[in-house]
Amino acid sequence: MNNQSLKKILILATILAVPGFLYYLLQEKGKNRYRPLSIFGPKEVASTFHTRRGQRIPDTIYHVISDFKLTDQSGNVVLFPPDSNHISVFNFFYTRCADCKQMNRSMGKIVEQYEHNKMLQFYSISIDPENDSPAVLKSYSAVFNIRADKWRFLTGDSSLIFKLAKNDFRVNAMPDKENPGNIIHSRMLILVDPQKRIRGYYDSSSKEQIDKLADEIKVLIAEGLRQVTGL
Repeated sequence: MNNQSLKKILILATILAVPGFLYYLLQEKGKNRYRPLSIFGPKEVASTFHTRRGQRIPDTIYHVISDFKLTDQSGNVVLFPPDSNHISVFNFFYTRCADCKQMNRSMGKIVEQYEHNKMLQFYSISIDPENDSPAVLKSYSAVFNIRADKWRFLTGDSSLIFKLAKNDFRVNAMPDKENPGNIIHSRMLILVDPQKRIRGYYDSSSKEQIDKLADEIKVLIAEGLRQVTGL
């Protein structure tokens, strides 16, 4: 066998080996390096088990967001969760709140990044439904120039909304007793996975936190793809 033939064989062997090597990196190294996002809220041990590397491990029951029904800025009834498996980002605000404009500008930056991604849905829930009618929300949301079906500004029954904020999303939302007319509320943006579990809280006043949210949405997308492909 001459040197030229040997060289061709080595090149062919290398080409054939590369896909297998990449698959190994994805399966073995990728799994070791992949770190899913935390799951927030109370947890409890289930009576069921799953098996990992031959060991039986108790399943965990995680806190999830309750199903709810509200009305958006176009007057449409919005059900959560939607029919499809969306990743969702939420915040709580009200239109008379000066600080909320900055919070929603931060939300708008994330919406713009994922405006054409069908896996993402965005919700801003008014904690002042007596004043924030669909018409008011439509006027307020127009300045952000985002499709109404992508970023929904929601209103509805006040008792339901305050209950959702406190018990489900686990953030503050209450009347300010010292300043009548004001409402105390969280400025956090809240990331929720398709299983309705809270996966992150992000301070809307911090650029670093907003950048972190944009990055962790990508992690959550990857997590969903891994579950689908089994990788």
